[in-house]
Amino acid sequence: MGKKKQTVPPQQQRRQPGRRSKMEPKPKTARPSYKGSDKLRDKVALITGGDSGIGRATAILFAREGADVAIVYLEEDDDARDTQQHVEAEGRRCLTIRGDVGKEAFCRQAVRKTIDEFGKLDVLVNNAAVQFPQKKFTDIGADQLEKTFRTNIFAMFHMTKAALEHLKKGSTIVNTTSVTAYEGHPMLVDYASTKGAIVAFTRSLAKNLADKQIRVNAVAPGPIWTPLIPSTFPKEKVKSFGADTPLGRPGQPDEVAPCYVFLASDDSSYMTGQVLHPNGGRVVNG
Repeated sequence: MGKKKQTVPPQQQRRQPGRRSKMEPKPKTARPSYKGSDKLRDKVALITGGDSGIGRATAILFAREGADVAIVYLEEDDDARDTQQHVEAEGRRCLTIRGDVGKEAFCRQAVRKTIDEFGKLDVLVNNAAVQFPQKKFTDIGADQLEKTFRTNIFAMFHMTKAALEHLKKGSTIVNTTSVTAYEGHPMLVDYASTKGAIVAFTRSLAKNLADKQIRVNAVAPGPIWTPLIPSTFPKEKVKSFGADTPLGRPGQPDEVAPCYVFLASDDSSYMTGQVLHPNGGRVVNG
């Protein structure tokens, strides 16, 4: 077989979640060619994992569409401040909230801070996630299994329950799942399992909230160049990241963020329980 194509310089970060500031090249999150048109004028959005990657790109485009934004992040203060500056450069307000979404009490606190700051909540984006590759299935220990599920899917339950008190007719929820929910992944069995759970969560919650006219949809990205990648995989795997897609490269966060704008806005008013697939050309069922 031929040598794998290099798509990014080989690099690795020792601690998860990773830092955007340490990546080369930096993920693209601002999308200069994207022109806002008030799709989210005067809305308020809460985005978990909003300091970098897809969450950051979504926060910036939401602001460009007229929304004020609260971003939740674990501990990446510099990245969060940078995202805040980009949101404010779009003429909107940005609240940064530091904490662990895997803890139910923190989720309630994050929603309360958002309400205290902005007075309402219109859009919830459940985006935060972790992944810990293991070549051998038997090496997935109980601690890792619990942390992955607690961060990736339990947090969505906690954050959504806290938000529902404030969401109303016309509000939207957008969840981040993954192409791995459909294709599987040999080294990410627990992660892929949570992403499959998110698909079922999205479909079921959409039916549960349909009578309230609160729409629930999801986005299933393929290989996207975010801090999660160099903080997860070894250098040799990172350098060919995304090369196996039909487009032959990883996607950028700002190529995914318009999906979140679409699902958060009235442009998708007749969609609920659905999943969008920005994945570089991979064909998946469902």
